[in-house]
Amino acid sequence: MVIIISGLPGSGKSYFAERLANHLQAEYASSDRIRKTILQTRTYSPKEKEMVYEEMLNRMLISIRHGKNIVLDGTFYLNSIRQRFVSHALPGCSIIFIEVTADESLIQERLKQPRTDSEADLKIYNLIKSQWEPLNDPHLTLRSTNENINKMLELAYQYIQLRNDKRRD
Repeated sequence: MVIIISGLPGSGKSYFAERLANHLQAEYASSDRIRKTILQTRTYSPKEKEMVYEEMLNRMLISIRHGKNIVLDGTFYLNSIRQRFVSHALPGCSIIFIEVTADESLIQERLKQPRTDSEADLKIYNLIKSQWEPLNDPHLTLRSTNENINKMLELAYQYIQLRNDKRRD
């Protein structure tokens, strides 16, 4: 199973995605961590984004081949990026989309704070927001606050079970 967590910078997607991966005992691949690992200087250029998503795709394929579940954490802001992951999944492998959102005022507050892995600031947020394409695939949308991580995890777990049950029918 592949779970793709998408959302704008500062939405709380990484905080949620890492906890979801731990809860599910799944592999975890973060676009922010990959970017820091493979790039000395980071500008969020289209070429850099392509490199990061290519590495995420490689990690997804390795996890699938080893029969492991994986949570992919990135903006996944374009339908073409999302569909690339769907098209590379092996037959029988379910892909589940979860979008994490937050109020813009909370996102702006979060982006002012130093974060462990992400270097995205308000400028990057506005750039990605201007390019954002809504998800066309079935997905769960979760609204992040600073107090609802347990509820988000509960809803995600229920959704994942539902999607997997429907796949078996």
